[in-house]
Amino acid sequence: MPTVILVRHGRSTANADGVLAGWSPGVALDDTGRDQAAALAARLAALPLAAVVSSPLQRCRETVQPLLDTRPELPLHTEDRVGECHYGDWTGRKLAELAEEPLWATVQRHPSNAVFPGAEGESLRAMQARAVDAVRDWNERIEAEHGPDAMYLVCSHGDIIKSLAADALGMHLDLFQRIGTDPCSVTVIRYTPHRPFLLRLNETGDLTALVPPPRAESENGTEAGSAGDAVVGGSTGTP
Repeated sequence: MPTVILVRHGRSTANADGVLAGWSPGVALDDTGRDQAAALAARLAALPLAAVVSSPLQRCRETVQPLLDTRPELPLHTEDRVGECHYGDWTGRKLAELAEEPLWATVQRHPSNAVFPGAEGESLRAMQARAVDAVRDWNERIEAEHGPDAMYLVCSHGDIIKSLAADALGMHLDLFQRIGTDPCSVTVIRYTPHRPFLLRLNETGDLTALVPPPRAESENGTEAGSAGDAVVGGSTGTP
């Protein structure tokens, strides 16, 4: 099954201002975020990506644009299910102000019980479920079109990526706040028929070790008996 490169969008104007952007329109990358997006394209240059899937929100689309500019052969798909959590009445408010709300403690300590207020508010459980379903559906589509060793990119948001990493690790959603995702960081999950493997988490450095080996080596294995086996003693770290 495919390997998913999860990218959090670069720093946005809302990030810089300490505002919970949610689905607010017009939230763009700031100067730092644009620099991060440009650097991301270079970091990903060696990876044989099959496609790019993006949240529909502007800050994600701006993050992947430098990559698409340098690799015009890559198809871009928009996927609402990896869009930001619907924070309801919290949307657009200062994080420092929200930290005084009673719900804040629930979000931090018991997120599986957190439902954001207002008609547009979403629960964190529903957010995770839709994101996991989206990635599983895209795994099947990418594998059908590009084969089991394919690699593709999903550009999304902090809470979405944290929830996907928690799912890959078999962690309860109540523990997902222990995971960090910085702007323009890369989190990598390789899915297999038996279990996912978390290969990178909140990575901001070199990614060339993720380049897959030739298919024959991958099947016969210098590290494991099959693609779904863990490496006893630990990976050699070589591509």
